[in-house]
Amino acid sequence: MNNKLILIVEDEEDILELLEYTLQKEGYETIGFLTVDKNVRNVLNEEHIDLILMDRNLPGIEGTTFINEIKQQGYSNPVIYVTAKDKDEDIIDGFDSHADDYITKPFNMKELCARIKAVIKRTSKDIDILKVKDIVYKASNKKFYIEEKEIDLTHLEHDLLLEFIKNKDILMTREHLLNSVWQDSFDKKEKTVNVAIKRLKAKIDPKGNKEYIRSIRGEGYIFC
Repeated sequence: MNNKLILIVEDEEDILELLEYTLQKEGYETIGFLTVDKNVRNVLNEEHIDLILMDRNLPGIEGTTFINEIKQQGYSNPVIYVTAKDKDEDIIDGFDSHADDYITKPFNMKELCARIKAVIKRTSKDIDILKVKDIVYKASNKKFYIEEKEIDLTHLEHDLLLEFIKNKDILMTREHLLNSVWQDSFDKKEKTVNVAIKRLKAKIDPKGNKEYIRSIRGEGYIFC
């Protein structure tokens, strides 16, 4: 399995089904949409998307318009346009609109798979931004932001929040957190985890109304 998640936006249902079927056979996970709506943005916020396959002729919006919008908002997911727009100026416009590759219809499925593999391989180490809900992590400067404001974290709190974000929706025991975040520290006690998480919650959710981190009695914590 590739364990890579591909977001596909394609307004022709038969092509969307073919893309999903073929890519899943290749070992990828896929999430498909027939148009751009709030659900697409929700997926970008909630999932780690390794690649976006984007049609350009979509109901209500041009694919490049949407990609330009999300890039301006800080999303760094690689993009391949798969589109019938095949004029030279269309292709140039696509690359000017953040394309990592540009494939015109009709296309050869084997070639598409090869290009997808190449783009993911080339860009998998270059994704600089992780975004979960309204928390943004920039790997380039190792800082977290909420609503574009930097969160002032200690080194330990930074490592703790990063561990939570990388394991979104996964129950993590205090023992796991001690081993992965505190590692060889002398201060490896379960009470230490509780105190650190309380301080982290106060910094990322001072009003206490967002519930990023849920405590599961007797088991551990979930970031959701």
